[in-house]
Amino acid sequence: MFLGTHTPRLDDKGRLFLPAKFREQLAGGLVVTRGQERCLYVFPMAEFAEVTSAMRSAPTTNRNVRDFMRVFLSGASDEIPDRQGRVTIPSHLRQYAGLTKDCTVIGQGSRIEVWDTDAWNAWLGDHEQAYSDTSEEVIPGLI
Repeated sequence: MFLGTHTPRLDDKGRLFLPAKFREQLAGGLVVTRGQERCLYVFPMAEFAEVTSAMRSAPTTNRNVRDFMRVFLSGASDEIPDRQGRVTIPSHLRQYAGLTKDCTVIGQGSRIEVWDTDAWNAWLGDHEQAYSDTSEEVIPGLI
């Protein structure tokens, strides 16, 4: 399970140091792709296989399904971290998420999200109060 907030930097070659606590789970390979809200999603290879399996059951006669799958899968890149725990973020994905140097990596349970630090701080600033103010059940049975 991926949890927490981490602030690694991209090096000049577009490589990201994975947080140490995530490296073992990602050592066998990962997939990085476009996420929503202009972040990147990083999945362990096995989790990505489950996600794409679920996508195969979606009705491709639905335009929204096709559009989502096109964006999600066309940006996907399978990577293997190097011995130092670095993973290369392809340039098209760095551009999509606006990544330059300072990044924020957040754990999202079964996946990781990689954000430009300024974008993450802006998003969190815009949404943190709404989280605190939530008085109805957003995820049934959770709290």
